[in-house]
Amino acid sequence: MKKLAWLIVSPLLASPLFAADLMQVYRDAQDNDPTFATARSTLDAGREKTPQARAGLLPSLTLSGNTVWNENELSAHNGPTIAKPHYNSNGYQLTLSQPLFRWQNWVSYDQSKLQVAQAEANFVQARQDLILRVSQAYFDVVYAVENLKAVRANKTAIAQQLESAKKNFEVGTATITDTHEAQARYDLANAQEIAAESDYEIRQRALQAIIGKEAGPLATTRKDAELTPPQPNDMKQWVAAAEKDSITVQVQQANAEIASREVDRQRAGHYPTVDLVANQGYSKNYASTFGVYDTDFKNVGIQVNIPLFQGGLTVSRQREAAANRSAAQSALETARRGAALSAQQYYLGVTNGLAQVRALKAALVSSQSALESNKLGYEVGVRINIDVLNAENQVYVTRRDLAKATLDTLMSQLRLKAATGSLGEDDVAQINALLDPSTAQ
Repeated sequence: MKKLAWLIVSPLLASPLFAADLMQVYRDAQDNDPTFATARSTLDAGREKTPQARAGLLPSLTLSGNTVWNENELSAHNGPTIAKPHYNSNGYQLTLSQPLFRWQNWVSYDQSKLQVAQAEANFVQARQDLILRVSQAYFDVVYAVENLKAVRANKTAIAQQLESAKKNFEVGTATITDTHEAQARYDLANAQEIAAESDYEIRQRALQAIIGKEAGPLATTRKDAELTPPQPNDMKQWVAAAEKDSITVQVQQANAEIASREVDRQRAGHYPTVDLVANQGYSKNYASTFGVYDTDFKNVGIQVNIPLFQGGLTVSRQREAAANRSAAQSALETARRGAALSAQQYYLGVTNGLAQVRALKAALVSSQSALESNKLGYEVGVRINIDVLNAENQVYVTRRDLAKATLDTLMSQLRLKAATGSLGEDDVAQINALLDPSTAQ
């Protein structure tokens, strides 16, 4: 499937760099995340499968040697001892073996190629997971900051209203009820601030665990950045891409092919093997007739082994391999269905998220207008203090919800790309273009 794109950025003015952005944090995670480092080493280990399997097709050369102390007693039949030769025998042998026909070795070699492809797919999956983990942790910190800002702004506004209510009560223009209501709101806001500060600290530590250091201030989304629907704007195309190209599907596809070839490899246990064998060596031995003598030898030949019966072992291994093949095929179907479901969920997450963002932007404008109206009404006496408090709180809640909806939509976009196996560094760059480092938190 051609490369899928799903967001654009409105024309942006260049701004100086004041805060770390998503790309910088991602680079740090690539260098310092232990989970990703494990995946990289696992890939290096997986790539050794092919050289190991190839060795079964190439000649092998072995050198062996021996030295033996012998104590013998020679005598005639039922007669006296003739001699008691004591001697040391030595020898060595160099053996060259070249497989000519070992079908199971050829099957193993084919399997090794699939195992390497599987290892590489697993590493791609690990890289995609790193992008998702870093992005989620990054956005969690950004949202925690936005939440903390909203809570503190709300607390400040309530503090001002509390002070105003107290003064109005002192001069007799407000009731004690207004003061009590403002005090209750202030106490609640104070508790919310403590919870928000705790959540912010936890989110920071979670990001630090990935990148190996404190992230510091982070860039937030630009106010003029625009998100667009997925392209193509057709869920069926995304589902089809996920069923075909999802990394999980690729891994299970390779696993199913490996399992299928394993059946052939175990069946080859019934086949004969043919090897070219050559030996060269030397031995020093004792013979009663000739005394101690040396032997140099060289030989070359074809060795054929035909398995006849192994107690049913080969047949049992064939049945085991066939059962594993069936299990692998079922796992492949499960992976395809799971990939399709993920694509559907994240596609809807993006489209519904965009609708929610639009609705919350409109709600924020309305909330701000309502706040101004309530402030004006309070000044002229047609609104009471609690009306202003409610209007102010609504603005902060809407602003916080808008930030969350925006960040959740961005994560759904990334997860949608991951569901189709196409999530990469360029997608991080696209998200990064929506951030404004000058808005350091």
